[in-house]
Amino acid sequence: MIRTATVDDVPVIHTMIRELAAYEREPDAAKATEAQLREALFGEHPAVFALLAEDAGSPVGFALWFRNFSTWTGTHGVYLEDLYVRPEARGGGHGKALLAALAEICVERGYARFEWSVLDWNEPSIGFYRSIGAEPMDEWTVFRLTGDALRNLAGVSNVNAA
Repeated sequence: MIRTATVDDVPVIHTMIRELAAYEREPDAAKATEAQLREALFGEHPAVFALLAEDAGSPVGFALWFRNFSTWTGTHGVYLEDLYVRPEARGGGHGKALLAALAEICVERGYARFEWSVLDWNEPSIGFYRSIGAEPMDEWTVFRLTGDALRNLAGVSNVNAA
């Protein structure tokens, strides 16, 4: 069963985020707190959204997503930040059900794209994504600014955010 997360789900989402970080070989990189997740998901102006997969009433996976926008299509889309299914529940259709629920959101709302990133070494996930018709964007490279590089650029930027 797939359902929209509630504020009571924040602790289990937080736990699964840490499980995902360990799976992705970055256990110390997941620094978000439950309070930060609660505010992002359920604060006055939610910026992200979450779905939970359950099996016999127990949470076995989640999808955390936010809206993006394509200037080419002129429409919003969904960017999937995290998709995770606990190891004991993998192969039970939960990941596909979470993706299908997000695809349904896209179709219902007229969004043109549903996108996400995957680590290049994660062959099981890449194979799964290809099996549902997803196509890799091989000509694109993700760039990221964090830490000192982010602060340094902010210190020299002449652009004022609107």
